[in-house]
Amino acid sequence: MPQPIPVRYTIHLQPDLSNFRFEGRCELALAAAGPVSEITLNILQIAVWRCRVRRADAFVECLFTVAPEKEELRIFLPVAMPGKIVLQVEYCGLINDKMAGFYRSRYSYRGRSRYMAVTQFEESDARRAFPCMDHPAAKAVFDITLDIEAGLTAISNAPVKTQQPLEDGKTRVTFEQTPKMSTYLVFFAVGKFVFTRDAKDPRVRAATLPGMKKFIRRSLGFGRKALAFSESYYQIDYPLPKMDLIAIPDFAFGAMENWGAITFRENLLLYYPGVTSTSGGQRIFEVIAHEIAHQWFGNLVTPSDWKYLWLNESFATYFGFGVVDHYCPQWEIWSQFLYSQTGPALARDGLHETVAIEIPGGEHVVINISTAPIIYDKGGSILRQIQGYIGDKDFKKGLRHYLKTFAYGSATSRDLWQSLENVSGKPVRTMMKSWVEQPGFPLVEVRRQADRLLLTQKRFTYLPNDADQKWLVPLTIILFGGNGETRRMTVLMDATEKTVAIDGDTVAYKINDRQTGFYRVRYDDAQNLAALGKLVRDKTLSPQDRWGLQNDLYALVKSATASLDDYLQFLCHYDAEDAYLPLAGIADNLFAAYLVMGETQRRAIRSVATGMFEAVLDKIGYDPLRGEKQTTAILRDQLIRHAAFLGSGAAVEFVRSQFVALTDGKTIHPDIMKSVLQVAALTGDNNVFDWLDQRLQSSQVEHERMNLLTALGAFKDEGLIKKAQQYVLGQVPARNKFVPVVSMAANPHAVPLLWSWYTTHIDKIEQFHPMLYERIIAAIVPVAGLDRPDEVQAFFDDYLKKTDTAADVVKMSLERLKINLQMRNSI
Repeated sequence: MPQPIPVRYTIHLQPDLSNFRFEGRCELALAAAGPVSEITLNILQIAVWRCRVRRADAFVECLFTVAPEKEELRIFLPVAMPGKIVLQVEYCGLINDKMAGFYRSRYSYRGRSRYMAVTQFEESDARRAFPCMDHPAAKAVFDITLDIEAGLTAISNAPVKTQQPLEDGKTRVTFEQTPKMSTYLVFFAVGKFVFTRDAKDPRVRAATLPGMKKFIRRSLGFGRKALAFSESYYQIDYPLPKMDLIAIPDFAFGAMENWGAITFRENLLLYYPGVTSTSGGQRIFEVIAHEIAHQWFGNLVTPSDWKYLWLNESFATYFGFGVVDHYCPQWEIWSQFLYSQTGPALARDGLHETVAIEIPGGEHVVINISTAPIIYDKGGSILRQIQGYIGDKDFKKGLRHYLKTFAYGSATSRDLWQSLENVSGKPVRTMMKSWVEQPGFPLVEVRRQADRLLLTQKRFTYLPNDADQKWLVPLTIILFGGNGETRRMTVLMDATEKTVAIDGDTVAYKINDRQTGFYRVRYDDAQNLAALGKLVRDKTLSPQDRWGLQNDLYALVKSATASLDDYLQFLCHYDAEDAYLPLAGIADNLFAAYLVMGETQRRAIRSVATGMFEAVLDKIGYDPLRGEKQTTAILRDQLIRHAAFLGSGAAVEFVRSQFVALTDGKTIHPDIMKSVLQVAALTGDNNVFDWLDQRLQSSQVEHERMNLLTALGAFKDEGLIKKAQQYVLGQVPARNKFVPVVSMAANPHAVPLLWSWYTTHIDKIEQFHPMLYERIIAAIVPVAGLDRPDEVQAFFDDYLKKTDTAADVVKMSLERLKINLQMRNSI
């Protein structure tokens, strides 16, 4: 029997912030194509008291059953009913502390702890707050009413329609009807919010806690700009009369695109002059742009199934960077995109344990630590590749056609490809099928034979594979002639082998010009690689290409098809490197190798890394300079931390003087605060631990708290590491418990102590928010298991027999452990 279609929800909630409970009544209007005798809705952890259906002018009782294991409420109608059906369900639930569904978030106001109640429904948690058809394609309009205590404010997707005083002192707040949208985008909140409107576009409004207004104006202004960019680029007006940017103290994710009511972690919305770093301020802009892009990609046009979730997140990721680049072109945003998005996506997708961008649909969570790098980072990188292939103009026209065609409805990947193919005339559907519907990506191997390049493709994985896969690869090739001239070629590689004719005087060739393609390259031609090295040294190659060459070579080291010595020797070409992207990539690769390798190899890494990092720091200066490049400010903090952990005396001495000043009550520049705190912990004693603790207890700034918590994971002393581990379990707020642990997993002194801590306290650690628990596993297993791989494997073999909790992340992390062992043992 086909299910009826939801048309309209009328939701009335009475939240009780004293007892953390709520009572609710949900009236759901549905349309049935034929007679229906029962209706199934989704519910989770709410108690249903009564179900009724409207017959004529009255509601009559319905029998119902609840299946908690299926998260279903089955309502049996008194007779089979066609056409319009109106259900009414009365229920109650808990305002939980799980950062999912309708939950509570604690904050301090005038010296007292208080609570707000907020929602987080993506992907399948609306059912925790009201009975519903909790699937993205089941769109409807929503009329929401909240009865709230005196002195509090309510927020929802739409503006307030009416406010009615009640006899018990409460206020009944009714909101305007929403556009047609999915359940996961519904939002409501109750708390002591203060509103600030943008002076130029009153649609853009911020909601913060009291006293925070002065920290919102920078973000509010950029929110207005991002909204203006989106309306212009997509040629579709934002359909709601308001767009709220809401700061939430306790939030498991970075932000959430609820239509008209976007929620953020405080550190991703509030900007504190003198505290928020350059990188932190830029990240705020990226996240705001990401969530505003969602108002079109995801909210206006929604995936017809969760398998198409990438249509939301990949576009939001891509435009999150694109909008910032539009307004701040001097920030080298697309270089940072390669570093923070494409690089991690290639690393994640190089595993056997990976997924296609189009992941299998389902009722429950699909965004996790395993899938997020594919849906967000790889998806965004593939969009960059397709834009490069069809051109900016056709890319924009195709997106406008797609959004206008499917507005207020649902779409699939093929709907998007058809739009892009229609306007470009290029085989987009065939190409993207190979990139979106199968996991992994190709390794393109190339060698020269006289005046030809012989290219082959096969799937790249760090561990051996026998995959029979191929991709339609848009190759970009740059040829360097003996006379100094260059020539660029574009070739569509549509088979496992391809031959390309080149000029006879070509002295070097580089595949994947400016790293626009999502693939790795191996040069089976030592003479060409040496020639490219010279082009690296004299900076003839772009920073993107200089980054790509060393990054692909490091991937071959991890796959045991090149040696660590090969990589270290190739880095001699980067002695005079001064660009952010290659330096940041090299720094990360060297430090990652240091964590994995044995002592002999560590000495070789230290020899190369400390000399390179100190030379760069001497050139740019350890102290931040007014007016310096955005990327210089970001790079310095990274290099100070890595250099100190690898034994740089100069870096340690600089930090020591800075930390002394800090403990004396002086201020230090926010752009080096994170590294200063970490290195101070590395070289510090119990007094440093106590100082960090006291600062954490007094800080009201989430950005600062994140830096302090990261420093807690940086101690060298075994006793202090163990003390920090206990601190995580007992003192750190649930939303941030993962932060010190991830930091410990990047601390060679703490790594040996992580496995026993995890196994001893697993009962407590498993109670973390699911995504944050996954971060713990993903951080610990690949490095802490290096000295006990059989024990770790046996532990998780038994673990997965008992539960499927974090199963995908466990398998991914075990494979990363095998890769690290392969790399260590290949020497």
